[in-house]
Amino acid sequence: MPTIRFHSADGAFQQAVDAAPGSRLLDVAQASGQPLEGSCEGAMACSTCHVLISGADAGRLPPPTEEEEDMLDFAVGATRSSRLACQIQLTTDIDTLDVRMPPGVIDMSRK
Repeated sequence: MPTIRFHSADGAFQQAVDAAPGSRLLDVAQASGQPLEGSCEGAMACSTCHVLISGADAGRLPPPTEEEEDMLDFAVGATRSSRLACQIQLTTDIDTLDVRMPPGVIDMSRK
């Protein structure tokens, strides 16, 4: 079962969550109270689920598609480790992922 370790934008550890294989990272993050809006609900029409991925198993993720990379061009604080959480399916190959919220996260669903 994959363990997702969520970190705030400043890198401080926040929480570790066990995720079911086959789960979408965006759904796991939202269920855990992380500040990811995901306003397009995974249609890759926004960048409100932008996260920074690292950790031992980051290399086991499939690379981003060209469409995902194009959408990341609109993300605040995008880096080479940037991904859209809506595009990451967690598999049994993944033991641990570190997921950091990018600087300047805007969550329109929280007021």
